[in-house]
Amino acid sequence: MATEDSRTPAAILASLSIVVPAYNEAERIEASLRALLAWRDQNAATAEIIVVDDGSRDDTVAVAQAVLRGHSQVQVAALGRNRGKGAAVRRGVELATRQWILFTDADLSTPMSELAKLLAAVQAGADIAIASRDTTGSAIDRHQPAYREAMGRTFNALVRALAVGGIADTQCGFKLFAAVAARRCFSRMTIERFAFDVEVLYIARQLGYPICEVGVRWINDERSTVHPIKDAAVMLADVVRIRWRHRGN
Repeated sequence: MATEDSRTPAAILASLSIVVPAYNEAERIEASLRALLAWRDQNAATAEIIVVDDGSRDDTVAVAQAVLRGHSQVQVAALGRNRGKGAAVRRGVELATRQWILFTDADLSTPMSELAKLLAAVQAGADIAIASRDTTGSAIDRHQPAYREAMGRTFNALVRALAVGGIADTQCGFKLFAAVAARRCFSRMTIERFAFDVEVLYIARQLGYPICEVGVRWINDERSTVHPIKDAAVMLADVVRIRWRHRGN
C-alpha cells in the first residue's frame, strides 16, 4: 500500500506514469500528445508517458513517435495486432516504472486538468480513483448522441447488478491507480476489450483495494471507435463472464 507521504498530490505527480492506449488514432493523437506534453511541462515534469498502440491499421505509431521524439521519459510500444484496449492498458501497466499509474483515452475526453480531483481522492485514502460522467460533480461539455447515452446507462445498470455495485460509470477512460494495485489487478485480467474496466474494478474489489468514483468534466469526441451494437453485445457477454471467471478467488 502507498504510504501517507506518497499520497500527496505533489508526490503523486513526481512519480506518475501516464498510459495512453491508442487504436487508429493517427488523426488526433498528435494534438493529444502535444497537449499532454504541455500539461506535463507545467505540472509533472518527471512523469513518464507511455503510448501503447493496439495494432492500428493507420500511422498511429509513426505519428506518436514523431511527436515524442526528443522528449525524455517517453516511449511508444506496439502490440503488433489488435487485441483490445484492455490489452493495451495492461501492457502500459507492465512497462510503467513509477509509483502511480494513470491511464487516459487518446482523445483526452477527460482533460488532464481533471486529474486534480483524482489526486484528492487518492490523498483521502483511495488506492484507485476513477473518473465518472454520471456522479456528483460530473459535467458533460459535449454529449454523445442520445441513443449512445441511453445504451451507456443501460450497460452501467447491468454492470451494477451483475458485477460492480455502487459505481455509476465504470467506462470513463481516466483512472488513477497505485502501481502495486494496478499490477495485481491487471495481471489477473482476462478480458482484453471494452469491458476490461469492469473486470479490473471487480478484481480490485476482491483484493480489497479502496476505490473512489469522482465526477469530472468530460467532452465527447464524435470519432468513437466503439460500435454501438456489436461492441455493446460483446461487452454485455463479458460482464456476465466476469463473476464466473473469478469465482472462488
